[in-house]
This record gives sequence, structure tokens and C-alpha cells, in this order.
Amino acid sequence: MKKQIIAMAASAAILASCGGQTTVKETTNKFDYTVEQFADLQILRYQVPGFENLTLKQKELVYYLTQAALEGRDILFDQNGKYNLRIRRMLEAVYTGYQGDKTTPDFKNMEVYLKRVWFSNGIHHHYGTEKFVPNFSQDFLRKAVLSLDASTLPLADGQTAEQLCDEVFPVIFDPTIMPKRVNQADGEDLVLTSAGNYYDGVTQQEAEAFYSAMKDPNDETPVSYGLNSRLVKEDGKIQEKVWKVGGLYTQAIEKIVYWLKKAETVAENESQKAVIAQLVKFYETGDLKDFDDYAILWVKDLDSRIDFVNGFTESYGDPLGMKASWESLVNFKDLEATHRTEVISSNAQWFEDHSPVDSAFKKEKVKGVSAKVITAAILAGDLYPSTAIGINLPNANWIRAHHGSKSVTIGNITDAYNKAAHGNGFNEEFAYSDAEIQSIDKYGDIVDELHTDLHECLGHGSGKLLPGVDPDALRAYGSTIEEARADLFGLYYVADPKLVELKLVPDAEAYKSGYYTYLMNGLMTQLVRIEPGNNIEEAHMRNRQLIARWVFEKGAADKVVEMVKKEGKTYVVINDYQKLRTLFGELLAEIQRIKSTGDYEGARALVENYAVKVDPVLHAEVLARYKKLNLAPYKGFVNPKYELVTDANGNITDVTVSYDEGYAEQMLRYSKDYSPLPSVN
Repeated sequence: MKKQIIAMAASAAILASCGGQTTVKETTNKFDYTVEQFADLQILRYQVPGFENLTLKQKELVYYLTQAALEGRDILFDQNGKYNLRIRRMLEAVYTGYQGDKTTPDFKNMEVYLKRVWFSNGIHHHYGTEKFVPNFSQDFLRKAVLSLDASTLPLADGQTAEQLCDEVFPVIFDPTIMPKRVNQADGEDLVLTSAGNYYDGVTQQEAEAFYSAMKDPNDETPVSYGLNSRLVKEDGKIQEKVWKVGGLYTQAIEKIVYWLKKAETVAENESQKAVIAQLVKFYETGDLKDFDDYAILWVKDLDSRIDFVNGFTESYGDPLGMKASWESLVNFKDLEATHRTEVISSNAQWFEDHSPVDSAFKKEKVKGVSAKVITAAILAGDLYPSTAIGINLPNANWIRAHHGSKSVTIGNITDAYNKAAHGNGFNEEFAYSDAEIQSIDKYGDIVDELHTDLHECLGHGSGKLLPGVDPDALRAYGSTIEEARADLFGLYYVADPKLVELKLVPDAEAYKSGYYTYLMNGLMTQLVRIEPGNNIEEAHMRNRQLIARWVFEKGAADKVVEMVKKEGKTYVVINDYQKLRTLFGELLAEIQRIKSTGDYEGARALVENYAVKVDPVLHAEVLARYKKLNLAPYKGFVNPKYELVTDANGNITDVTVSYDEGYAEQMLRYSKDYSPLPSVN
């Protein structure tokens, strides 16, 4: 599970369609964090402090793992939509090979469209999942494609450039074709109406029945059914096409395995070596029991400085919440910053025992909770260019219960977000008064980081399912409920006096900055990420509105939280922070009950009543106020570039890291050097 950045001061502005491009430069502490800004996106850089202090063997390990990470890029593009690789390659061919006038609005708007495709790993928005609207003409693109050397185009066998245009242009230009990558609208067939490439020829009912028949309700250690496959119907028969060596995506997976085996030769210790070997075995067999064995070994490897995620991990892209997108993160432990998370994890049992949830849903004994602050070395797959700021894995409930979990806060990514956001004018526009602004300035970064730690380290790992409850019982609502559960755990405890006692916050007032920014975001400012007329569909956004709207309604009689007008603008006002904490606790108890008992109807009622609908009047106001700030609501990153240094005999003597690669430059290099999949899979 992932924790997305929620501090809108660090990620704010009006949603834009594919329009004019601007470039922004700013320097903070002599490091240029900002690369460029276009559409609704801002591209940043992040530093990798401490890399130079790693041993040569550790640097070599990082290098091999980063290569394994980059080789999986095509997988996510194809998972996000069956035409994505062909469209990306066609547009890249035009971008690099077009000999016409590149200063025309059509070409410039196509350039922005391509940059959005790179950012979202496909033609649908990475967060809202709606299809991009191209602001260039079909006639321009067709003439541009036909002007190219056909050998540079992603043509199928025997296909002409004209036929390629006929095939993919409706996907790009027709708003009725594949309009949503992930559809979560209640009452619709979520499989048939989602453009993601996880199912082919099957309905939602058929998919749910297929996996339901595979499950044994008495199995206490179930595999994550469907995690690493595409479900298809061929000749009237439903079957899985497994992502593995020799199976679907084999061209990319073979390269991932090659680099993992290189990494195995320089592993820091036997435990880490066993983790890598077991991951390779899973990639080779595709057997989900092998994946569980890998996850158990990984969660127990606590002594390695270098760590990584590589594989089919999170299920947000599947409307049924079962199939996992490919992602990778290579990192190493920030030894100094990890003290905070070690204090939290060492007190995990105290937090579980004092949780406001029913005792029947608590863990009697919390096992294997580990947490650390990490420095990201590379982001890849579904963590690139947009990334989470915290991660808790593995996702299997029984592995969490029996073996524990690892939680990480990505310190250098959080730092880059914060550096880029300070002084952008957001708080001055949306916070109610100077008191809230001063509180956010004084405590905001500390409390946001602590909430992330609590969310990942303890929130996702807290509570338990009752015996016999299907981990997938909440179906399409599972991701939203799980993220709400973890967020509420963090919100409830960030205000606990225990945190002052543990010296994790400077005083008993600090939590108020976190409460205010969370409510302001959930009730108002995250709406900049929604286009007018749309509902909220993304799981993290639904989670935040669910929580904010629920406490707003339940506390209305006592005016715990109010929405007030001042000089014609709407603001959030919190009148009673302690009562607000009590409400967070009550909702946490209810959501844990829903999770523990598999109460699908309870989950559906909460999500549909509080998390989905948008007030159009408030939405319009928020968008108008944001537009004046000239910010971007979404942030993403270019990666550092690693290069081996060798002596005259070919021996590795060092690994260098550089930060000067541009966004388009990096994307084109990745498409050239790390693109092993065929255009049609």
C-alpha cells in the first residue's frame, strides 16, 4: 500500500487540458529542484544524499538494481492500456523525426500531449484516470506520421503507416473510446468500462466468479489470486495469461531477471541474496506461492542497508483491486532519520492496544513491524515519474499477521516536495487566518512526515480480519477503505500525548497543523485534481473526502468543523480539535469493523455517500482561486543517472550519479535503452 502526498501546499493548482507549456526554474540551497511545468504537471528533481558514502560493492548493487528497475517500464505502459506502447512509440517517432515546422501550435500541443503520455505511462491521466484531450488536429498528426520513414514507426506485420493511423487515431481522438482507465462508477460493469489491459473479453461478473471459484474459504494462507496475470476469454474459455519468463511480458522480465542475477552476486549478506534469488524464481515460474515465499524473505531481511521493490505490487489500477501494476523502487536506509520510525515501530503494541477499535478486531500480538526512512536511488514503473512518499508491504493480510511488514518513508522525495512548495502562496490563499498559516509553517513538515510514518508503519499493519473473511470481500471499495483505515490511524495518534512523551513532536499543539491541512484538503483543495463535472474515483482522493465529509457531518451539531465565508471565499474552520480527534476515532472503529468482517455493503455505503460526489459550486470556486496561483496540482520526478566507472582492465572502480538530465531527454533515453516489449502484447 502507498501513501500519496496530500499536502496541497506541495502539490497544487488548477487542472489544465493539454495546453500551453511553461518552464519554471528556481534554485533552493544551490540545487535546482524544478525542471519544467506543463499542463497540470510540474517536473522536479531529487537528490540522493549519502550515495557517495556507500561502499563500492553497495554502489554496484544499487546500479544493478536500478537497471532491473528500468527494464520494466514497458510493462506498465501495456498494463495501462493495450494501445499505449504503439501510441507512445508513434508520437516519439514524430517528436524526433518530424522535418516540418516545430514551432506551430499543433506540434507544440502534440509535444505536451507526449509529455503527458510519458508522465502517466499511457494516454489516461495518472491520477484521475480519464483520457487526455489532444489539442492538436488529426490531420496534422496523420500528415506528420506519413512523412516519416516507416521503419521508425511501430507497425504490425504487413501494416502500413496509413493503417496504423486508422487503428490508433480513434483511441486518441474519440472521447467515447476507452474514456477511463479505471472506472469505479457504482452500478456499471467495472471491467468492461475500464481501459486498463488486465482483462480481455470478460465481464466483471465472469471475472469475479472465476476467482471466487479458485478460493478455499478454509485456507489461512491464500495466495493473491490474479495478481500477476491478464484474464482473457479465448474460444469461449476464460483463462489467465501469466506475466513471467516464457509467458506474457517475457521480453522485459528476462532482462529484469538478468540484472537481478547480477545484483545477487554483490548482495550485502545471505539474507538479501536469498531474497533476490526467490524473486528470480517467482519471475521464472509465475507461481504466486513463490511470490509469497519471496515476500516473507523480504520482510525478514532487516540487516541490509540497500533495499528494493521490484515486481507486480499494487492493485489500484485494477477496478476489482486484484491485479497488480509493475513498479520498482531502489533505496538505502537513511541511518539518521530512521530513528523516528524506529521509535514508532518499537511501540507498535502500545498503539494497537490503545486503538479505539473493537478489541475483537485488534491483533493480540503485533509481529514483525519494521519501519525506516529511506533515500530513493531510482523510481520506476508505477512509482515513476509520480511517486508515493510512503510504502507499506507486503499487501497480503496473512503475511502481515504472521510475519509482519516493512514500512518506509521516502525522505529525499518528501524533502524535494517540501523544498519546491515553500513560499508558493497556497497557504495564504486557502488557510483561514494567520493562526493556521503560522501553525502550518511551524509544524507542517514535521507532522506530515509523522502522519506518513503512522499511516505506513502502523496503520496498514494494524487490526486483523476475522477467521474466514475473504481478503477481497470489499471488492472495488477495498482500496479506498484500506487507505482510509491507515489515514485514520495516523490522524488519531498524531494528536496523542504519547507522541510528545516519545519526543516525536515538539509539543501538544503540533498535531493541529496536520488536522487543519487534512480537513482543508479533503473538504476543498484536492478538488483541483478533478475536472468540472466529474466525480472522485481515485482511491486516495476518495479516502480523504470520505474522512473529511464524515467528520464534518457528524460534528455539525457541535460545529466541530465549519465551512465559512470570508470576503466571498470559502474556508475551513476547526472549532474543537479534541472533538475532531474523537470523531476520527469513531470512524476508525467503524472502518476497521468493515474491514475485519468483510462488510461489503457497509463499505459501499460509506464510499458512495461521502467519498464520490463533488459540490459543483465549491469546485468552481476552488478551481478559480487556484488558477491565479499558477501552480501545478501534480508533481513528478526525473531520475538521477548512474554510470559505471571502470579501469583499463574493465574492473569497476566507482559508480557515479548525476542530476543534469532533462525530462524529454530522460524519457527518450529510456524508450531507446529500456524498451524490450513488442508494440502489441
